[in-house]
Amino acid sequence: MDATERVALLDALRGFALWGVFVSNSITWFSGRAMMQRDQLLALDTPFLEAALRTVYDFTINQKFMTLFTFLFGLGFSIQFARSEARGTSILQLYSRRLLVLLGIGAFHHYAIWCGDVLETYALLGFALMLFRNSSNRTVLIWAVLLLGVVPLVVPALMRLVPVWMYGAEAAAEAAKARQALMMAGRTQLLEALSSDSFWTSLAGTARFNVDSYLSINRITWMCSVLGRFLLGLLAGRYLLLQDLERNRRVHLRMLFWGLFLGAIGNGTLLVIGQMRRSGLLDASSSSWTWPLGGIQEVGFLALAGAYVAIFALLARRGWCQRFFNLLMPVGRMALTNYLMQSVVSVCIYNGWGLGLIAKLPPSRVILLSLGIFVVQVVFSRWWLTRFRFGPAEWLWRSLTYGRAQPMKVAPRQDEAGAAAA
Repeated sequence: MDATERVALLDALRGFALWGVFVSNSITWFSGRAMMQRDQLLALDTPFLEAALRTVYDFTINQKFMTLFTFLFGLGFSIQFARSEARGTSILQLYSRRLLVLLGIGAFHHYAIWCGDVLETYALLGFALMLFRNSSNRTVLIWAVLLLGVVPLVVPALMRLVPVWMYGAEAAAEAAKARQALMMAGRTQLLEALSSDSFWTSLAGTARFNVDSYLSINRITWMCSVLGRFLLGLLAGRYLLLQDLERNRRVHLRMLFWGLFLGAIGNGTLLVIGQMRRSGLLDASSSSWTWPLGGIQEVGFLALAGAYVAIFALLARRGWCQRFFNLLMPVGRMALTNYLMQSVVSVCIYNGWGLGLIAKLPPSRVILLSLGIFVVQVVFSRWWLTRFRFGPAEWLWRSLTYGRAQPMKVAPRQDEAGAAAA
């Protein structure tokens, strides 16, 4: 859509979500934490400040902003579909081309830059989202509940019970430990590859990890959650949740209350369980008590992300917040460019062939580094959009979708054009 058709609040909220996603990616993946052994993590997290920051991060940021970012993808689809209907045109052909181009960009990003890509998954599940374009709100809600509420409970339960039924409790426990060891071995290999001073070794390790983990149960369960969040965004767009703020003020207030309440319960429970596991009070290798955690964490993720949406919607009525929104809106309009830029800059900083900081920085320094990069992106996005209509990646996406180069430069205003002519 053109800049004149954009919903400013969505751009600001998307920019905010992109900041949280970047912090999450930096702490969990770019810095190597997801691939490190327990003793390595303890060495980085031992100081009180680092442990406190990790706790705050787990409660307020981890997975909440990815949930928010995914929700906004579904909401954006809802807006585009509604506007195409109003114009009397079909969205199917154009949106399919749009998703295919995004799939290509995501595949390049996934295998040539960073293994944590979400664009490829968004593109694939975008085709599934289109199947719901004419479904009733009731149908969309039922599927969202199944994907977000049932799947995170049923899949872990089946993974725990079926092997017990087939092979017995002892054999099932050994198989679970073997799967866990295999997963950790794969992550260790990835860390070794990314720590190498050879760019090609890093690239080969990333590709190998992607192939090995592509069709894992965890990934399939995660993809179900992504589609469920898409559907919640689709519903929110239909109800004009962020397009008509005055009509939905009471809804926003309820979202804020229940989001904070349920978010505190869900995320607080996970923090307590995590601390008990680190203290040895709970057996981390046992699956007898872990199957409900998927449902608990999904509640925590969704609730707190919903609270963030409500906060932005309520603050949008306050004039003094507009300056803050104005800082975030350019970043949100260039979300694809900034997301790819974050990956490129981060692998140059952390990977062994770059500055080689992977597995060496505590959470505090990772957060400061990511904040510094994001501030630069805020300035760059604002500068860029005063001169051009789209970000570089958005221009490429749009041009490939329409099959021709799109006009890039911002048209001069009428008074400026008149002055130039005079």
